[in-house]
Amino acid sequence: MPRMLRRKMNNMLNTHQIRYRRGFALSASVGLVMTGCGLAGADDEDKTISIIVTESAPYQEPTEIVKDVLAEDGWTLDTTYVTDIIQPNNVVSEGEYDANYFQNAAYLRQFNADNDTDVAPAFSVYYAPSGIFSLKHDSLEDLPDGAQISLPVDTANNGRGIKILADAGLLEVDESVPVTELSQADITANPHDFEFVEVDQQSTAQTLPDVDAGFSFTRLVVEADYDLDEVTLELEPELEDTLPYSIVVGVQPGQQDTEKTRALQEAYQSEEVEAWFDEYLEGSVEFTDEYTIDNIDEPWETFVAE
Repeated sequence: MPRMLRRKMNNMLNTHQIRYRRGFALSASVGLVMTGCGLAGADDEDKTISIIVTESAPYQEPTEIVKDVLAEDGWTLDTTYVTDIIQPNNVVSEGEYDANYFQNAAYLRQFNADNDTDVAPAFSVYYAPSGIFSLKHDSLEDLPDGAQISLPVDTANNGRGIKILADAGLLEVDESVPVTELSQADITANPHDFEFVEVDQQSTAQTLPDVDAGFSFTRLVVEADYDLDEVTLELEPELEDTLPYSIVVGVQPGQQDTEKTRALQEAYQSEEVEAWFDEYLEGSVEFTDEYTIDNIDEPWETFVAE
C-alpha cells in the first residue's frame, strides 16, 4: 500500500533539485503536430514505441530512464512531452500514439466518459498522495466562515477535497456518492459558507497564496517550495482500493497484452525507475507496481462499472 509521507521535508529541495525542462521537451502546441511514429497495431518488426507524456518531473524523468532501459533491449522510445491533460488521451484513443503517461485511473475513467474516448490503463507507475493545504491557517478548524477553498476543476479529483472537509465535520455530503464522482452538487449542508474556487489540477499549489486553503497533490506543494509540515492541514487517508488514484500508463483497449506494452511495463516497473522514485522528494511520491497487465483488467472493469 502507498505510504503518505509527511516527514523529512524541510530540507528536501536543497538536496534534490527538480529538473523540469530538457532541450528535447516539446510544448503543448508543438505536441499537436503528431509524427505517427510507433503507431498502435504496427507489425512485429516495429521496435519503436511512441508515448506522450506530461512535462513534469515524475513523468518526464522516469520516462528518460525507461528510454535507456528499452534501448538495451533494442527498443526505441519516441517521446513527446506536453503541458496539457487533454490531448494525451485523444491521440492514444485515435491510435496516433501507442501510450500515454500522465494521469490517474479516476481521471482516465472520467475523461473517457466525458469525451467518448477509449483508453484503458495497462499498468501502474506511482501513487499520488494529496491533501488540503494552507498558507494562512494552521488547521481545518481554523478556517473562517466564508473561507475560499480551491479544488481541482476535473471531476475525478474535484471531490477529494470536499470529502476531506466532510470527514472533518465541516460539510455534509451525499454519502452514497463515491469520492471519485463527488462534486459541489453533492454538498447537502455548508454551515460555514465555504466558497469553492475550481482551478486546473496542475495549478492547485500555485493558487494557495490566493485562497484560505486548497486541495492539491503533495508533490505539487513540495515542488512549489512549500514546507509540508508548515502548510498541511489534512492529508487524504489511504484508500483500500488504490487503483483510482494510481498513476497509470494508458493504451488503446486490446493493446494491453502486446510486446510493446509489456516492454513498457518492464521498463517503467524496473529497479532503475523505482530507485528514482525512492529518491525523488525523499519518497513523498510512492512508486507502485501493484497493477500490471496481468491483473489490472478486473479492478478497472469494476471501477468503470461503479
